[in-house]
Amino acid sequence: MCGTSDEEERRNLEQDGSPVDEQAQFSALLEDSAEDLYEHAPCGFLSTLLDGRIAKINTTLLDWLGYRRGDLVGRRHFADLLTAGGRLYHETHFAPLLRMQGEVSGIALELKAADDSRLPVLVTSTVKTGGDGQPLLIRTTVFDARDRRAYETELLRARREADRERERLQRLNATLQQTLLPPALANVPGVDVAAHYHIASTDEVGGDFYDLFPLADGSWGLFLGDVCGKGAAAAAVTSLARYTLRAAAVYDADPAAVLSNLNSVLNHEYTGTDPRFCTVVFGLLTPYGNRGGFRVTLASGGHPPALLIRADGTADFLPTPGGQLIGALPDAHIATTTTSLGPGDTLLLHTDGLTEAHTASAESGGRYGDDALLDFVRTLAPTTATDAIAAIRGLLDTLGTGVDDDTAVLAINVPRPPSEEHQ
Repeated sequence: MCGTSDEEERRNLEQDGSPVDEQAQFSALLEDSAEDLYEHAPCGFLSTLLDGRIAKINTTLLDWLGYRRGDLVGRRHFADLLTAGGRLYHETHFAPLLRMQGEVSGIALELKAADDSRLPVLVTSTVKTGGDGQPLLIRTTVFDARDRRAYETELLRARREADRERERLQRLNATLQQTLLPPALANVPGVDVAAHYHIASTDEVGGDFYDLFPLADGSWGLFLGDVCGKGAAAAAVTSLARYTLRAAAVYDADPAAVLSNLNSVLNHEYTGTDPRFCTVVFGLLTPYGNRGGFRVTLASGGHPPALLIRADGTADFLPTPGGQLIGALPDAHIATTTTSLGPGDTLLLHTDGLTEAHTASAESGGRYGDDALLDFVRTLAPTTATDAIAAIRGLLDTLGTGVDDDTAVLAINVPRPPSEEHQ
């Protein structure tokens, strides 16, 4: 038979770099690598006795802290490496949890280095037990958290800067919002006037606006509107609308003519890819008769109807049907109506932020709605402008975060003569 014996084959393999020789070398390498990995791992390793005295520590952690092995092993306790706050936490939380659970993971602490500098770390400790289940020692892994601490510090700085920037933006928005409203409503002889602007969010400027101002013939102009959208673009339209309405009323105070003028301006100014429009109601308030009454002519461009609250305790909408959005079409249809205000009567104008408010009521489809507002106003009748606005403010407060759009309300009341106030 040809061939070699098993013994000859083994000798040949050994001479040629046999698997037996390679296995021995690999085993030796593993032993050396395991020790080297422990000593020079990318994290710190620490073993302590149950009383916390250091029994073993790797080179990585020694280098981080600037100690020699003889300075710590058998001489110092783990708690000695902690800052004052860390030692307190270790005694009151860390050590008790470790005794109860056998393991504590990812605890952020600070170690005190030999030069008194501080090293932020994440610590995980486990209790090693013997065959009888009794604890023998505590093994602790320490991760360098300097980069994480720097990241967290930078994140906190960026967050604080963002908060400061938001506060600056809110102040800017609040200032800008104030410039879009009249500093004070005009004092109309024989009329009680009140208004309120509810800001839904301090982060964005709303597009609601109102005003009341005198005209040359002894009448008074008033308007209340709502620009589509929010922010700087809406604020620009709001400003343009306010001043256009006031200027147009000087040349021709007819409410329909005033809104027609505004419609032409907006439609001409905002055409193309960024159309802008608004709903608005413009009114002309004119004294008449000898009992202190006023005639009111209202023109509406797609705006919610006003509410008329009578002195006799009744209340209803003052319809202006068919009015179209101002600025959306070159020749928008504008609806008008005329009524009178006698002693004790109140006219209430509002934007749709109130009726569009979200509620928990299933009956109104999740919106507060026109019917609910009418029912609410009827409970106020008869009322004054001041009392009506105070009641609406209370209503807005009860709706809370459901009011997610700005709301403007304007009330005009002809006071009763003093002799009739208590009748």
